[in-house]
Amino acid sequence: MQVVVYSQYLKEGDLPYVQHLFDALAAHGIVAYVNTPYLRELMGKIEFKTNVGNFEGYLDFKVRAFDFVITLGGDGTILAAATHIRDMGVPILGINLGRLGFLATVGKEEIAAAIGLLVRGSFTIGERSTLRLDSEPALFQEMPFALNDFTILKRDTTSMITIHAFVNGAYLNTYWADGLIVATPTGSTGYSLSCGGPIVFPDSNNFVVTPVAPHNLNVRPLVIADSATISFEVEGRAENFLCTLDSRHEIITTDNKIAVRKGDFSVNIVQLLDDSFLDTMRKKLNWGVDLRNH
Repeated sequence: MQVVVYSQYLKEGDLPYVQHLFDALAAHGIVAYVNTPYLRELMGKIEFKTNVGNFEGYLDFKVRAFDFVITLGGDGTILAAATHIRDMGVPILGINLGRLGFLATVGKEEIAAAIGLLVRGSFTIGERSTLRLDSEPALFQEMPFALNDFTILKRDTTSMITIHAFVNGAYLNTYWADGLIVATPTGSTGYSLSCGGPIVFPDSNNFVVTPVAPHNLNVRPLVIADSATISFEVEGRAENFLCTLDSRHEIITTDNKIAVRKGDFSVNIVQLLDDSFLDTMRKKLNWGVDLRNH
């Protein structure tokens, strides 16, 4: 088995857990490749029991048969890893060294057990749909997709903006707001949730359209089938606006033509057999727990 170990940065407090991971991989005879910037940070701080290789990015999937990508961090690390995996379909196992972690569900103390389950095949693969941005002129180069969400936002402290939204070419609404979010089911537990959007199940085949600080109080989040194409026209006092795909951003103007639709590929997430989406919701949101007397 060959895996990629991916992380964005190293925190000193995480070193024992990172060591546990590489020890577990070596114990099971798993060949590990590490993204180059992170490997540089690990050198001299981690004892590698076996040799590790360098992982440079998307093109490496073309020349090596990787079985899994193991991320160390939070959900943001999984989003970053997805920009390297893209349409290659290699499943991601997320180890949570961050805070909440709806996608990175393996706890720090569960690393060795999780690798054991992976080796034994005690897992399923959850397909998470993506969304694609179509724009003129083109934005985000070769990565115009998002696993979590697409947003149009005002910049800095400028006045609210006006966003005209259309579904399959038919007029939907005009939003006077700080911005607008279009989230996938995976992204429904992210920025959209913090702005009052609903949680939808990963396989629900929907988009969630959530306004950010709308000026009209009767405007509420909408759930739309992901077979639809949603297009936008933006106006405002400022000349520029912010457009994001997950944690990546571009500056746009009123001249940009923008539409989002369901992506052409899915991102695969490893789900260990002792964990499920419902388990994750209950644990992360304290559902079913009476905290009144604690």
